[in-house]
Amino acid sequence: MTLTTCGRCGRVLRSARSIKRGLGPTCGAKRVQAFEIVDVVADYTPVQVEKAKELVELGGIVRLYPNRPWFAVVATKGDHVYRTSPKGCTCPAGMHYRRCYHTAAARVLLIAG
Repeated sequence: MTLTTCGRCGRVLRSARSIKRGLGPTCGAKRVQAFEIVDVVADYTPVQVEKAKELVELGGIVRLYPNRPWFAVVATKGDHVYRTSPKGCTCPAGMHYRRCYHTAAARVLLIAG
């Protein structure tokens, strides 16, 4: 049996679903609940909000530095890794100064802790 720990609190994960997500049920709920804060994602389309929610649930976004708001985020197809923050992203949309769902996910993670 492989021991995997929660990406947020470090506790050992036991269920297959938690191991797949990389988060325990409590930490996963905290991150998803942050999407209910309407002001955080009000500037984004419903499709972007859903993609950001999925990104967070699957653990496709990881904080790079403990005291800085920079994250590594996996592209939709899984073939690239971008750097993102609540204000910008290195994905193609972000490089053209357009809003992307990566920045929405970064905003949510900063609020969720």
